[in-house]
Amino acid sequence: MEPVLIVLIVLVVVAFIALIKTIQVIPQASAAIVERFGRYTRTLSAGLNIVVPFIDTIRNRIDLREQVVPFPPQPVITSDNLVVNIDTVIYYQVTDPRAATYEVASYIQAIEQLTVTTLRNIIGSMDLESTLTSREVINAGLRGVLDEATGRWGIRVNRVELKAIEPPTSIQDSMEKQMRADRDKRAAILTAEGARQAQILRAEGEKQAAVLQAEGEAQAAVLKADGEAAAIRTVFEAIHEGDADQKLLAYQYLQTLPELAKGDANKLWIIPSEVGDALKGLGGAFQGVTGGGATPAAPAVPPPAARVPVDPAAGPRPVDTENKTARPRVEPTRDYPKIDE
Repeated sequence: MEPVLIVLIVLVVVAFIALIKTIQVIPQASAAIVERFGRYTRTLSAGLNIVVPFIDTIRNRIDLREQVVPFPPQPVITSDNLVVNIDTVIYYQVTDPRAATYEVASYIQAIEQLTVTTLRNIIGSMDLESTLTSREVINAGLRGVLDEATGRWGIRVNRVELKAIEPPTSIQDSMEKQMRADRDKRAAILTAEGARQAQILRAEGEKQAAVLQAEGEAQAAVLKADGEAAAIRTVFEAIHEGDADQKLLAYQYLQTLPELAKGDANKLWIIPSEVGDALKGLGGAFQGVTGGGATPAAPAVPPPAARVPVDPAAGPRPVDTENKTARPRVEPTRDYPKIDE
């Protein structure tokens, strides 16, 4: 009984192992390559799959998701003989598991070497400045070459990125100095332009202020002249409408005489000859008022309205500096006729 029991146990174990090998569960976004006696048979997709145990074998399990592979820095020589270290990152995805398994031994290593050689070819035709400023051009060139080469491997390169471009230390110092000099230059130019604009604006403001002030003064002068003209016109019309006689004019002359003597610096002042005519009219007015209709007596002194002859060759009349009044020039005594009403 013991040998039979052992055989049964062995058969159960073999059947269990065969069952395990028959049922294959493939995760989502994965694929498996099945070989039968070392020859490719089929590709298992995601889910539950049945294979023939001990005959079919799983050669390779491949992840169908997009993969990101960073490559170490690679020294590359530019066209101006400068060595730069460039880090690259490849985004790829397996589209044909069979080609990725049988067309290339290691597609990761193949992509890395192809990236390095393509990068050296592209950078070798560019100088340092173009290399630093043309990342999009380099990425497009790398992607075009890699996508064409890896298509037959069942791999699609979705994106290629240059993670870092590191020029030599001496070049970095020179670039920093150049950038600093450019910034200082731009700052000086902007400062000069700002000062220039400020001066221009200040000059324009002063010009506009001067123009406005001149216009204001001109308008004020015009308005003042118009006002004075209107005042003179009003006075003139009032005088003509009021029909002022010689008495009123003589009284106005008398009110004007104190104004002529004002001021401490006045040492000499001249009375116009018209004042005599005014005084004559005013004297006649006073005599008419005091006579009352009777024949007045002859005055002992010349009346105030008597006109004092003025000799043009004798010069201006002397002025009493203490009393601020004009002293008439002494003339010979004359007899004046009596004024009858």
